[in-house]
Amino acid sequence: MSTPTVPTSPARVAFVGSGPGDPGLLTLRARDLLAAADIVVLDHLMDEGAVRRLAREDVQVIDAGHGENGQELTHAVRAKLVVKAAKSVPAGGLVVRLMDGDPAMFTGLVDEVRACRRAGITYDVVPGVSAVTAVATYAGVPLTSKTAPAVHVLNADQAGSLDLARYSTHDDTVVILGSTEAIGSALAGLLECGRPAEAEVALVARGTTVSQASWATTLAEAGAALARAAGGISAAVVSPNVALRDEFSWFETKPLFGWKVLVPRTQAQAGPMVERLAAYGAVADVVPTISVEPPRTPQQMEKAVRGLVTGRYEWIGFTSTNAVRAVRERFEELGLDARAFAGLKVAAVGGVTADALRHWGINPDLVPTGEQSAAGLLEVWPEFDEVLDPINRVLLPRADIATETLVAGLRDMGWEVDDVTAYRTVRAAPPAQHVRDAIKGGEYDAVLFTSSSTVRNLVGIAGKPHPATVVACIGPATAKTAQEHGLRVDVLAPEASALSLVDALAGHGVGLAVAAAEAGQPVQRPSDKRPASRRRAR
Repeated sequence: MSTPTVPTSPARVAFVGSGPGDPGLLTLRARDLLAAADIVVLDHLMDEGAVRRLAREDVQVIDAGHGENGQELTHAVRAKLVVKAAKSVPAGGLVVRLMDGDPAMFTGLVDEVRACRRAGITYDVVPGVSAVTAVATYAGVPLTSKTAPAVHVLNADQAGSLDLARYSTHDDTVVILGSTEAIGSALAGLLECGRPAEAEVALVARGTTVSQASWATTLAEAGAALARAAGGISAAVVSPNVALRDEFSWFETKPLFGWKVLVPRTQAQAGPMVERLAAYGAVADVVPTISVEPPRTPQQMEKAVRGLVTGRYEWIGFTSTNAVRAVRERFEELGLDARAFAGLKVAAVGGVTADALRHWGINPDLVPTGEQSAAGLLEVWPEFDEVLDPINRVLLPRADIATETLVAGLRDMGWEVDDVTAYRTVRAAPPAQHVRDAIKGGEYDAVLFTSSSTVRNLVGIAGKPHPATVVACIGPATAKTAQEHGLRVDVLAPEASALSLVDALAGHGVGLAVAAAEAGQPVQRPSDKRPASRRRAR
């Protein structure tokens, strides 16, 4: 009797619109598919780092935009890459083909879908935000209005085969996408076909990204403007609505637009800060200064966990998310979970640490309402009471380099403290030479310090930031360390959290812009205020 075959689900391909460059424009469906993908095949615009932040750790990323020698791949070659990727994943696997903008506009979707059909591969198509609308919107140009009732879209690379006279009506908006050279030819063609020389034009490079640049010009001056831009223009909008840019500009006027911000933090911790900085218009450069590693010997931590389970402690205090992570990992290794905290009082140094505990299913009993630091935690921690407190012992799982402030304060209040090393912070290797040069040369507009150790380690492995660089610190202790290292502290977060620190930097950026406007001067980034010789060297 033959053994029946077990049906398997074939691999499938999802053709997903990645939007025009800003990862924040990915749809919810796109994010869900990226999180489940075995392989992601990229186009030109989406950054691989952004993809990896959304996908699984083991995801394979394939660049279908360019070949090994930098040449642009044809639609046929990209179709073969997609089919090959789909055949390489296990049954039921998923290949996400990220396509620039919307898959149905100016992409090789037709060729790639046909290749999948010939190979018997199932597929989905997920629309995305198109560059046609998004780039104009990010440049502050509404596509339609009472004075511009219609919109035309041109692929500049194919404009030679089009009758441009159809688009010469002065009132219509014309969106032109393509290479810089092709856009220049299309604009010249519109002028030749009778579009008025004074017609307003917006030229956009790197649209919707934090490095976006845009210029307003006229059809007659567009050629000269393209030459001054020196390449990189990927979109042009010809419309009476370009005159509304001063009123409708919202993206390039963000508080930190165009700022390059140094984030001395591990990649695992930096994600929320990078996203918040991008929301304010800044580019984040993450440079790890420490790595978090287990204790050299696990016996002390094991003894503490046993004591926690057997009722040795009245309180446990968490002073960082790293401490929460370290204890949780140790619990999971021993087959324990949050139920072991039953009957134990839990303290957290601040809101971020409290959130990490809640994510584990533990609601902290004590969180400072004022300063979120060891000193702030001491202000709200109750003194030991022989009548009310059945146990007088506190467990503090902390870093090997933690300060003695909290331990000494608790002992002064009558508590016995077990200060246990839950993890070690080890200085990271120095960053690449060009990064060290950028730090010391003032190419960064700001640096965000989230702890005293990040100050010490950054200065130790890369040198002191340039005096023009804005220094922002998460709290008084970190600011004191920065000042001890000869740094001027410009920004202090009102709350000891990474996102509050970013918000405070954005507030500082607003202040600089207001001061420049009151002085009748153009808004400058901090890096622009360096001596001219250093700017030229960059």
